[in-house]
Amino acid sequence: MYKIQTLDRISTKGLDKFPRDEYEIASEIVKPDAILVRSHDMLSMELDSSVKAIARAGAGVNNIPFKELAQKGVVVFNTPGANANAVKELVIMSLLLASRPVVAASQWVNTLKGKGAEIAGLAEKGKKNFIGSEIKGKTLGVIGLGAIGAQVANTAVSLGMNVIGYDPFLSVDAAWSLKSEVKHAETLDTLFSKADYITVHVPETPDTKGFINASTIKTMKDGVKIINIARGGLVNNEDVLAALNSGKVSCMVTDFAAEELLGNDKVICMPHLGASTPEAEENCAVMAVKELRDFLERGNISNSVNFPRTYLDSPIPTGGTRLCISNKNVSGVVSKFTSVLGDANLNIQSIVNQSRNELAYNLIDVDSKVDEATLDALRKIEGVINVRPIFA
Repeated sequence: MYKIQTLDRISTKGLDKFPRDEYEIASEIVKPDAILVRSHDMLSMELDSSVKAIARAGAGVNNIPFKELAQKGVVVFNTPGANANAVKELVIMSLLLASRPVVAASQWVNTLKGKGAEIAGLAEKGKKNFIGSEIKGKTLGVIGLGAIGAQVANTAVSLGMNVIGYDPFLSVDAAWSLKSEVKHAETLDTLFSKADYITVHVPETPDTKGFINASTIKTMKDGVKIINIARGGLVNNEDVLAALNSGKVSCMVTDFAAEELLGNDKVICMPHLGASTPEAEENCAVMAVKELRDFLERGNISNSVNFPRTYLDSPIPTGGTRLCISNKNVSGVVSKFTSVLGDANLNIQSIVNQSRNELAYNLIDVDSKVDEATLDALRKIEGVINVRPIFA
């Protein structure tokens, strides 16, 4: 029986995908095979050596030391796209909030409480202070055209906006998902110079941290509106505040509250609401459970942030063994695997080897049960991180 530890509240719709006669699930569990997590901070957490995989029910993995775990052979999954619709809807709402001062208008109307019959007249007179603009016909710059960015771009086109997208790492699948009206910007400067609104949808890395800053803001149109529902660190808040004061930037909507941003009437801060819908939580949980089951039961890896995608569609041979082997990505290792298995008179039926940076992962199907002596011989091969057998 597999043991799954949950570190946060995980949607029951996802947990119900675990067959209860094969899986034990609890927040406190001894020697778990895998961990399901949402926002729990795992950066300093000591993991039992029994842990083979961690699935994050969400896209970001800043709370998981996935690089260090890779060196121990622990596969870390995320669920890209599962919460894309929820985030997309928040971005579209942010476009509208940046254009129409609905929040300020609502706050002002509430000050009229107690004026009774005068309220209607006062509201009519006061509305002139809250004039906004329409988004139709305006230009939206979308930085990052992954699952969320592509949906934002397509929806904005449907709303009548002109859309420019920038993504130097655009995948084929993402490109196919984009509407033909979405124009491609060769450089960020091109996008910055044309966009009335800018929305960012990239991960926070050393290369992207603070890339919305004084230097890049200079290349933007006067009065540009910035929307950040991706990661707080992508924006240099001090530089944006200076641009707001000068009028270079007219509004910022962010899902990442910070002391310096609060109380500024040109900034709308939200408390990280991006994926805070029951639908998104359910979708992420279902996807995370599916990834864990496919890995634990069949050895397959998809949507991992630290291991290569590796897949065998065929079932494990009847009476046979599937070997799941992670190793350092050095030459000659696979031939050593086949040599050890040949010496044990084991017939290889299928083999797949994939690498990612300094790591490699292998799935090897053999037609009979692999004994402990052979498993030990495989583990002793130089460069091997771990060996896990799955018996049919």
